Amino acid sequence: MNADKHTPDPVVGRYRVIPILHEGAMAQTHTANATPAIQEASGLPGKLVADWHDRAIARLGELLKERRGLQVFMDTCTKCGACTDKCHYFLGTADPKNMPVARQDLIRSVYRRHFTLAGKLFPKLVGARDLDKPMLEDWYRYFHQCSECRRCTVFCPKGIDTSEVTMAGREILAAIGLGQQYSQEIIGKVNSVGNNLGMKKPALANVLESLEEDILDETGLAIRLPLDDATADMLVVTPSADFFAEPHVDGLIGMAKVLHAAGIHWTLSSEASEAANFALFTGQHDQMQAIALRISTAAQSLGVSRIVMGECGHAWRVAYSFMDTLVGGFDYLDPEHPRPEHICELSHELLQSGLITLDPSRNADKVVTFHDSCNVARGAGMGNIKGGQFTIPRALLRASVPQLVEMSSDTTHQKTFCCGGGGGLLTDDLMEVRVKGALPRAQALQAVVSSDKVTHLVAICAICKTQLSQVLPQHDLADVQVTSLHHLVGDALVL
Repeated sequence: MNADKHTPDPVVGRYRVIPILHEGAMAQTHTANATPAIQEASGLPGKLVADWHDRAIARLGELLKERRGLQVFMDTCTKCGACTDKCHYFLGTADPKNMPVARQDLIRSVYRRHFTLAGKLFPKLVGARDLDKPMLEDWYRYFHQCSECRRCTVFCPKGIDTSEVTMAGREILAAIGLGQQYSQEIIGKVNSVGNNLGMKKPALANVLESLEEDILDETGLAIRLPLDDATADMLVVTPSADFFAEPHVDGLIGMAKVLHAAGIHWTLSSEASEAANFALFTGQHDQMQAIALRISTAAQSLGVSRIVMGECGHAWRVAYSFMDTLVGGFDYLDPEHPRPEHICELSHELLQSGLITLDPSRNADKVVTFHDSCNVARGAGMGNIKGGQFTIPRALLRASVPQLVEMSSDTTHQKTFCCGGGGGLLTDDLMEVRVKGALPRAQALQAVVSSDKVTHLVAICAICKTQLSQVLPQHDLADVQVTSLHHLVGDALVL
């Protein structure tokens, strides 16, 4: 105890600090390149092309014209350092190239060399560099140590969006034959089958039938998970993880319970059984549009008047921020529901209108905290109220559990820390990056576990739930159960 009895002893790990720089700490990390077959299936070169330098520079020039924000981001950084300690990967790895400004400079220095007069005439004076092989390796390495979470953007006085820079870098890499295996393979499966898992209709139908049997055993009620029901009014599109894996599947069951209790006639689609859109992570707008069109086409084919998205962070960002433009509008939907909605919006609407009833005492054994997922918190809204992406999920939680505990305010809401596995990083060959990137979230969670005995961490993103379930044990938080919001809603529901 300190001499001053009013001053507590410091707690190790309680405060986040800027780490001592470790140059090249993550230089050995290299996620797998996409195979030729995966690349070529998306119309991309199967391997690094011979004229990769010229193609890369040419594509950068095209992107500068296509994406006006990218040009602004290249020109406006003043190296103020406001973003330095805001990135979870820098805090976890101490690698200076994981500072957002340093990651941006991997492209910015090449931009200055080829697209500015000063860079062409006096490259060393303005930090201009050519795109040589070592720089290309750094592009691939460090653009896949960014989850595109946009937390740094919240603190940037110029509003520079590092995620847009990362997406541009990845798009250029894929265009010259260096796509990432994990993301490109998933995009290929969605294009060919309709979901990230490559699960065809017979397998999906069997899974849904099995879940219906589980629900019947639990509740005694014949609650359906319908597939390709052309008489339905509502299409529900959820991440494919909901069909098979814990803790996701309990969220799907909870959603089915809510829709059953409200008497809503809904369906899933075998043609568009995937809410996620990994082309957001790769920066490939044509692929992002193709995946979005699958959902719109399925909705029109089934004749539904309402589209609802399940618990998936980047799926919701695409649906909320881009989908209207990508698919050419939603004239076929009910005028009262003219855009895709989030399942939390729907459940909250049903709760407020009295169409469902929740009893929080049914979750009496749980002390819960909520993790704001990045693409929901910083890339989308929810409902028709400002900040609905923060208030609506929490309102559902408070109605479903006796005790909701908030983590530190500088780690939630718009300032939320990423789970560490987003942006196409949820692959085993990046496990070290994922564990280290989860450090700030784990620190904030550990604080409420110690102070309030939190037992459950709730998220509304499939990637967050998968990532946190896998990495929290590495931070001595194995006793905290990661769960879907609609798992708790479903358990609290009075059927």
